[in-house]
Amino acid sequence: MINVVVADDEIPAVEEIAYLLGQDARIGTIHRATSGAAALKALEDNDVQALFLDIHMPALSGLDIARVISRFANPPVIVFVTADEDQALEAFELAAIDYVLKPIRPQRLAESVRRVCEIVDETPTKPEMITVDQGGITKMIPLAEIGYVHAQGDYARLHTKDSSYLIRVPLNDLEQQWASAGFVRIHRSYLVCMDKIDTMRLQTGNASVIVHGTELPIARRTLPEVRERLAAHRVRPL
Repeated sequence: MINVVVADDEIPAVEEIAYLLGQDARIGTIHRATSGAAALKALEDNDVQALFLDIHMPALSGLDIARVISRFANPPVIVFVTADEDQALEAFELAAIDYVLKPIRPQRLAESVRRVCEIVDETPTKPEMITVDQGGITKMIPLAEIGYVHAQGDYARLHTKDSSYLIRVPLNDLEQQWASAGFVRIHRSYLVCMDKIDTMRLQTGNASVIVHGTELPIARRTLPEVRERLAAHRVRPL
């Protein structure tokens, strides 16, 4: 589902485009704006993947808005919807992916939505970054590089393949925050990224996993969950 902003200084035009987009199952939330400033505010306040934008608006024109959002770190896809046939070249120079002329044909707008979907689907998701301190230096590391976390009182030490970083966050908090990223509490002192487990060892009375070459204990109460998660990746015959 793609969330969009429809911007046009004429309210009937906004409502027409919003209505047509609302008939498309690929479109999620539709935010309406009747000025360039309102369009930028909608982009600032909402998670938006595409902007359907008129060119001729007072104060901030559609081209002005396109120039502004071109400086965004992750700009939305732009589709110009206008009665002006003469601005297409400049619009495409500003990285617009489509230029739809009024009066709008539903089939033509649906084609624009298809193009938007292709662009959005191809856009790589930026990795989640973690701010850490080491030796008086603050740096950013991808969460995906962390193999396991070791509890140290009210602190936690994050271990990557090549380094470790101490942060002032309890392990219980990280367990909740990073569950969706594949981290599992295997022991009262360890949180492990399941994707980083190289080996699991089962011995009489003991179980452990190896992550980045380090052997970590598995508590008896957490062993069933660890085994179940690893079994989910097992290759089975059809």
